[in-house]
Amino acid sequence: MRFFTYFYEDELDQFFYKKPQEFNKYTSREILAYGLGATLYMPATRPNIHQEILSNKHVGLTSLVIDLEDAVGDQQVEAAERMLIGELWKLYGEVHKGFLTNSDFPLMFIRIRNLEQFLRVAAQLGDAIQLLTGVVLPKFNSEAGEDLLAAVRRIHSDQYPFYAMPILESAKVIQKETRMEELVNIKRLVDRYKENVLNIRIGATDFCGLYGIRRSMDTTVYDIAVLRDCISDIINVFQRHDSAYAVSGPVWEYFAAKNRILKPQLRQTPFRERYGDEGLKWRKKLLNENLDGLIREILMDIANGITGKTIIHPSHIKVVQALNVVSYEEYIDARTIIQAASGEIGVMKSEFANKMNEIKPHLYWAEKTMLKSKLYGVLHEQYTNIDLIKQEVYLSHT
Repeated sequence: MRFFTYFYEDELDQFFYKKPQEFNKYTSREILAYGLGATLYMPATRPNIHQEILSNKHVGLTSLVIDLEDAVGDQQVEAAERMLIGELWKLYGEVHKGFLTNSDFPLMFIRIRNLEQFLRVAAQLGDAIQLLTGVVLPKFNSEAGEDLLAAVRRIHSDQYPFYAMPILESAKVIQKETRMEELVNIKRLVDRYKENVLNIRIGATDFCGLYGIRRSMDTTVYDIAVLRDCISDIINVFQRHDSAYAVSGPVWEYFAAKNRILKPQLRQTPFRERYGDEGLKWRKKLLNENLDGLIREILMDIANGITGKTIIHPSHIKVVQALNVVSYEEYIDARTIIQAASGEIGVMKSEFANKMNEIKPHLYWAEKTMLKSKLYGVLHEQYTNIDLIKQEVYLSHT
């Protein structure tokens, strides 16, 4: 499995200075944490999930969460568990026929409601749990989290890795008077189970719900003051260099445009100057599918050190992947900084003569950039992330 499987080999040669590398659930945790990309959620009540996976229905999908929590009504829980277990056993049967392996389908996780459900479902899955890369732990907190992480550790093995992905979305995390204490306590807890924690996720929808807020399609999470404040503190605690985790971006809720109050968030000029009239046409398509707001939020995620994103619609997959590809300039700067980290040089001019690279302050950024470059690849110097999105828009019409 790798990113951009929907590109032909000659297209990869055209766009990529370094092509994306293959990965799977057995890839080292340090690299795999950056490989989730666009993580698609679907309810466990959805029929024929195993067929969707086998048929590669969602082109480019690299990670999937089958949801037993918010996407399932309280009256549907037992039925959802039965459907989930049945679908995974069907998929397990196909794997054991020898025609495919875990590397042939996306990284799969289940999102559970509580420890009791997790233990119950895990017991009924039996060997079929080997198909999963892990479990998503909603409303994760410092009080109940220990037992959940301990259960994950009991399942995890070198032969069959199994990871936790805690979601930070509780009242104690968003409310200012309890936030920092709770975040520090959660950090101390997950540090004790670090080899079993793949990444940290942010539950923006639940956070907003606690305040009766729902952001519009013209609004990113960074425009909502209470969310921006909380996300800042989550990054502060969990992305420190001495003991950092990959943090994934909150869900983008919209997949079709309605009448707008605010102006579109993609300016016409860059599209016209680079692509002419054709550029204006595919800019219009992005606006019609409400992807301009998603693009803006992903760029803000990346600017804040966040990698990957929770999504609820397959149309978001390719945009998330494209915007996370490392540019040629970023890659060369990162490589130069790492090569110069012996201590002989403190600062040096970038090869692009547009910035100074300070070795110590920029070293952690450079290391993260090199990790991302292995999975998402590196663009040729003449191309940008928007060129990839343009190519994807073209492919969707052919």
